[in-house]
Amino acid sequence: MGPRSSARIAPISAVLRARWWYAFILIVFGVFLLRLFYLQVIRYGYYHKTALSDQLKQYEIQPSRGVIYAHEGDSTVPIVLNEKLYTVYVDPTLIKASDRQKIADTLHDILGGSTDDYVKDIQQQKTRYVILAKRVAADKKDQLLKHKYPGIGAQEQDYRTYPQGDLASQVLGFVNDSDSGVYGVEQALNKQLTGTPGELKAVTDINGVPLAASNGNVQQQPVAGDNVALTVDAGMQKQLQQILQDGVQKAKSDSGSAIIMDPNTGAIKAMANYPSYNPGDYQDVSDPSVFNNAAVSSPLEVGSIMKTLTSAAALDQGVVQENTTYNDPAHWEVDDFNITNIEEDGGPGVKSIEDILNLSLNTGATWLLMQMGDPGGTTINQKGRDAWYNYMVNHFQLGKETGIEQGYESPGYIPNPDHGYGLDLTYANTAFGQGMTATPLQMAAALSAIVNGGTYYQPHLVDETISPDGTTTKTSPKVVKSNVVAPRVSGEMQSLMEGVVKGHYLHFPDQYSVGGKTGTAQIAKSGGGYYDNEFNGTYIGFVGGNTPQYVIIVRVNQPHNGGYAGTAAAQPIFVNAVNMLINDFGVTPKTH
Repeated sequence: MGPRSSARIAPISAVLRARWWYAFILIVFGVFLLRLFYLQVIRYGYYHKTALSDQLKQYEIQPSRGVIYAHEGDSTVPIVLNEKLYTVYVDPTLIKASDRQKIADTLHDILGGSTDDYVKDIQQQKTRYVILAKRVAADKKDQLLKHKYPGIGAQEQDYRTYPQGDLASQVLGFVNDSDSGVYGVEQALNKQLTGTPGELKAVTDINGVPLAASNGNVQQQPVAGDNVALTVDAGMQKQLQQILQDGVQKAKSDSGSAIIMDPNTGAIKAMANYPSYNPGDYQDVSDPSVFNNAAVSSPLEVGSIMKTLTSAAALDQGVVQENTTYNDPAHWEVDDFNITNIEEDGGPGVKSIEDILNLSLNTGATWLLMQMGDPGGTTINQKGRDAWYNYMVNHFQLGKETGIEQGYESPGYIPNPDHGYGLDLTYANTAFGQGMTATPLQMAAALSAIVNGGTYYQPHLVDETISPDGTTTKTSPKVVKSNVVAPRVSGEMQSLMEGVVKGHYLHFPDQYSVGGKTGTAQIAKSGGGYYDNEFNGTYIGFVGGNTPQYVIIVRVNQPHNGGYAGTAAAQPIFVNAVNMLINDFGVTPKTH
């Protein structure tokens, strides 16, 4: 029994082993099939791309940057255009070591530059894209590519050109070597002007030359940036720049700014700074401070032009009337300091609101602040500080960015009425434009709200945008705040400021309404206190017929031509700007 039994067990074991091996082979084969399916179907795109990696190159196609226009009468003119030039690049991995010097020499002969630098660029091995030169003209690009060096290529690119030279340069800004807008409109609207880049993935031959006919090419078209038309009038801008330059130089100053604004919409018609520069040659500028639009980004203690805002606030609160008079002592003692006036104030006596503006009385502005806290009183208190702070910040929008389309706008500074040392003195100073800062733009926008009936419009430079498909979007005036002052106060302030102009014996044709106010502000020391003999001059005002049509502000930094800075330096620029507007830009005369 034993032997027979053992002979029958052996064949069963062999069958089982065969079946196990068969099953194992099926499993292994199935794994291979699944893996093959995964590689060839599910991961096809990835491995196809990897297989072509030595031949596939990706190029970014730069879109055309939007053109910038300015108004010229009833039409527009381009003030920023694009010039098509080329960026020359190299893929160092495609260049043989023995060819490096020869290629570098050719680059030097055609493009200029340093042969040694070209050799260093060409021999880099950790990158497949090195820029060799920018802003290359088409003829030089063609001359270079005729050599058919492997790995050497060129990309067409738009570069900014400024056909009007330095016209509105600080307003415009420029585009740097990284293709980013910096300063001005170019920075503020960089994304809108830039557009969307395209993409070209091209299968190349062994020399890196794209095979345009290959089915492996995939192209995404770039989308051009929007074109932009500014509110700026090119003729007005050009004249204002010349008026400002002449005035600053006559005042023996190094710099200044001026703005002409439409008070009824917030549109900037002209905005000038001196000195200026050509944005097309920005790389040649030795002093980068010239890039700064000081009218928007450099706040200052504005001086006595602030008295127009102080008077308007007091009138609007009803604590004084246009014909109110008071006893002015010619000095106030506040926090153990004396607040005094210039010697032409006439000394102690009965003064009016018109006198506060016409004689530029610091004591009068301080008295107005006292009335905000206690009508009839002669001290400054918390209520008055709070009321004046509310008008400065919430009515006149000081201490805030306006949102104008400019890079590096500054909000300025308004002191807190509740915290700090010597608050009564600080707030007395703010009433006549010291101890606070604002930009010329902020002051122009605030006065515009005062004289236009009480509406604060957001200052803006963009009149309309034109998309690549031709759709035009007009910028509507944006109301930031209504009832800044009552319409009654607006009319009273126009009349008071007209009285200042007449009181300073500035003569304009009778059919036009011209009002203004000078400002002479001491310059603060970095360590505290003020310089005794260094001042900034400012002037703010308007011109129109029955209603103000333009608001003008002028700033002259540290003039040295004698006299009060506001009167001697800034006022002549204002006068010339008003005459320019009357003569050349359609100021509507009075009809009654």
